[in-house]
Amino acid sequence: MAHTYPPLNVEVRTPRLTLAGASDELLERLVPLVRAGVANAEPWPFDDPISFYADSPEREWQWLRGIWAGRARVSPDSWRLYFAVLVDGEPVGMQDLIGTNFTRFGTVSSFSWLTPGSRGQGLGKEMRAAILQLAFAGLGAREAGSDAFVDNEASNRVSRGLGYEPNGTDWDTRRGEPARIQQWRLTRDAWERVRRDDIELTGVEECLPVLGIG
Repeated sequence: MAHTYPPLNVEVRTPRLTLAGASDELLERLVPLVRAGVANAEPWPFDDPISFYADSPEREWQWLRGIWAGRARVSPDSWRLYFAVLVDGEPVGMQDLIGTNFTRFGTVSSFSWLTPGSRGQGLGKEMRAAILQLAFAGLGAREAGSDAFVDNEASNRVSRGLGYEPNGTDWDTRRGEPARIQQWRLTRDAWERVRRDDIELTGVEECLPVLGIG
């Protein structure tokens, strides 16, 4: 289905999964996963505030409102693209790409989650590789950042495996408790060294004017 709003038509396909623009139809298919619980065990992976720590049904309501609001706040200085992660056509999580002052600095960051039953299979790294392909090859990014709590080994392992370099530490809270954050940085040159040739982008050209890229 082609959508009037170009970001919803963007897709990134790898041999293992597809990132599809998070239309309301796809969000509804993700609701049961959010309702079942994405953050279900310590160490808690997400910083505050986030809906995943709320009780159902407030969890689902906050999650949907956050995505709807994020889709509506778009300018050349601030945007966020939301993607459903599909494996064999079934949604298993989300992968976001965030641009802040992109037209000036060309920097992006990312955020993602997977349903607990889909973790430990290499999908997190595949999702990140896919969104980096969109950022660098599709949008012309110069640098990508990422961060994770120091005890979130899964996320930090993905960053290391894709060529990110440590970029200092910071502090944040999760469920109200302070914890240290590891920051990561991936330059375009470093990405080029591990760039894959089996990731396909579609719908990107039509999306560029929406983001003020041109």
